[in-house]
Amino acid sequence: MTGFYRDGYCRTGPEDKGNHAVAGLLTNEFLDFSASRGNNLRDIGLTDGCKWCLCTNRWKEAMEAAKSADDPVVPKVFLHATDESALKAIGLEDLKKFAAEGEAGSGGGATRNPVTQTPSADGRGPIRETH
Repeated sequence: MTGFYRDGYCRTGPEDKGNHAVAGLLTNEFLDFSASRGNNLRDIGLTDGCKWCLCTNRWKEAMEAAKSADDPVVPKVFLHATDESALKAIGLEDLKKFAAEGEAGSGGGATRNPVTQTPSADGRGPIRETH
């Protein structure tokens, strides 16, 4: 299950030193990039196509390393499932540039692996990703 707290949410808190706030769709290129920086996500079973709550700064590093806007080193972002705390380090326009298909700012279309949204019990909390 994804999320720092392994509860299906890309939410953060004081215990989450990596700020796992960006809801992204992993690519082999990003997995290689992350491993080159000392965090081999394949060791925990992640593969191309998995949805995962990514560390804000690692996603930003990948974006800055990208050679173009369509460079697969940058995971596509599920804006609706990304925690607002990501905006402390990444501009909304940058997140929108890499929005997954079907998300606001992406140009429309359907996602390769659609996310089902389940509102929190009180209707005010984060949206939970289900797979």
